[in-house]
Amino acid sequence: MRLAIITEYDGTDFVGFQSQTNGRAVADVLEKAAGELYKQEIKITGCSRTDAGVHARGHLSHMDVPFEIPAEKIPLAMNALLPDDLAVVKAFYVSDDFSARFSNHGKRYIYRVYTGRVRHPLCSRYAYFDSYDLDIDGMKEAASFFAGEHDFEAFCAAGSTAENYVRRLYGVEVRIFGNDPDLIEIEVRGEAFLYNMVRIIAGTLVEVGEGKIKPSDVKDIIDSKNRKRAGRTLPAHGLTLEEVYLDPQG
Repeated sequence: MRLAIITEYDGTDFVGFQSQTNGRAVADVLEKAAGELYKQEIKITGCSRTDAGVHARGHLSHMDVPFEIPAEKIPLAMNALLPDDLAVVKAFYVSDDFSARFSNHGKRYIYRVYTGRVRHPLCSRYAYFDSYDLDIDGMKEAASFFAGEHDFEAFCAAGSTAENYVRRLYGVEVRIFGNDPDLIEIEVRGEAFLYNMVRIIAGTLVEVGEGKIKPSDVKDIIDSKNRKRAGRTLPAHGLTLEEVYLDPQG
């Protein structure tokens, strides 16, 4: 039988979700815990790999298990075997043809930026520090150009294995977090993403906020398909995978 799980993790000390030879991966830690719970080898398939340092509040995975445990008991059982920076927050049974990678309808990411004259260590694991007084209105204007289906080659990092760069974004929004004017959220919702695409979109919007790129130039940057015209790739630690859509969007 096939089980789907939603996991939350602090990506700081992980090399990403996908199993790798160069460090501690989320998938490896989950497989070890699942193997202890079910007393046999379990393989985990994730919805996305997430890069080293990227966090997740709602990462989706699936695994085939040899017997049924009530779904509501699985988070507690798994979490007793998991480290403090990784937890299963929800579990549910799915059909045998369900795929965490191919059966979802997109993802919602948030890139967090905090601003001010000095760094704040309590923010530094989960948000990028920028000392500029960012132009939020300009960032919001620029964000409006990303929605829809476009060729996003200008927002794909070198090393991508993508055969085409056309992706559909449901929307990009920039907002102040709660009542804290120094904490900014860049939310990116889309069907699928290119390598480092969200971090480059965030970097471009931050450069708009810094006055280095005009809001109206973003459409031309998208159309140019030229990576050199887009903004910098922001560091991984500011990015969190917030949600994986199981139902169609938009």
